[in-house]
Amino acid sequence: MREHDFLDDDDAPRSAKMRRRRFDDDPQPQRSGRLTEAERVRLARVREDAYTAAQELPAGADRWSTWGDSEQGPHPRPDWLVTDDGAADTELGVLKTGKEADVFVIERAVPGGQGCLLAAKRYRSGEHRLFHRDSGYLEGRRMRRSRESRAIANRTVFGRNLIAEQWAVAEFAALSRLWSVGAPVPYPVQRDGTELLLEFLSDADRQGAPRLAQTKPEPDELRELWEQLVAALELFAAHRMTHGDLSAYNVLVHQGHLMLIDLPQVVDIVANPAGQEFLARDVANIARWFAGRGLPDHVVDPGALTAHLIDVAGLG
Repeated sequence: MREHDFLDDDDAPRSAKMRRRRFDDDPQPQRSGRLTEAERVRLARVREDAYTAAQELPAGADRWSTWGDSEQGPHPRPDWLVTDDGAADTELGVLKTGKEADVFVIERAVPGGQGCLLAAKRYRSGEHRLFHRDSGYLEGRRMRRSRESRAIANRTVFGRNLIAEQWAVAEFAALSRLWSVGAPVPYPVQRDGTELLLEFLSDADRQGAPRLAQTKPEPDELRELWEQLVAALELFAAHRMTHGDLSAYNVLVHQGHLMLIDLPQVVDIVANPAGQEFLARDVANIARWFAGRGLPDHVVDPGALTAHLIDVAGLG
């Protein structure tokens, strides 16, 4: 046996005391019985995960509900929305494919209980084509970290993935804000990474609402739809926003009402230096469609409407 094994702390060699101090200075776990609290929590999580894994998905379902792990939509939540953790998601088919995102129809339902239809919009990852003219839309949106800003500016793989998620974040935030103030947009259910789940606008037969471009409204209905559109654009402008890519393909007609969709490129017309240009382009694009269907020029006047919306936004 070595001599310093019998020494007390004060007489111990300096190297041994240094080793002891380094060990003793580390934060010590809180103990309860034989297990630390952290270990107890870890084991409980392992048991819970094992229990979940042992549960079998309902026949045909693709996954358990991701509601609890996501950024959730605004209050008050609609009565039709299923938020039960025991619900499962079943993919019913592709609703739309695009250059930046694909949209699927999903049924979220509690086995043997309530269910609802959702539109799952999944933004493509960085290896796919980037959003057209994305740098213009990103003006006025700031990243907190300089590393992320550089990655976006240089369009690295990391930067392109950040851009994809930034679109999802922007669209979910815009939809949440607009829905909360009564704008005609689908309810934003949740965001999980680059996947958005939205209210699926359908008829009684579960068929998706048609795009405005697919409709052939009668003159009276056409005028009514135009007035609804102007009211929607006024509400957007009152909250300093414009759609950013408005056309007859980004508007649905649901039970006689216009609903604006596809809002990842929403533009803050105050913060974005080109905000008023985006606003004017939105108005011109959608006015052209209505004029082509027969609305007279004195009703569909894009210049007058743009000037009016700029006033509504407080920029006149």
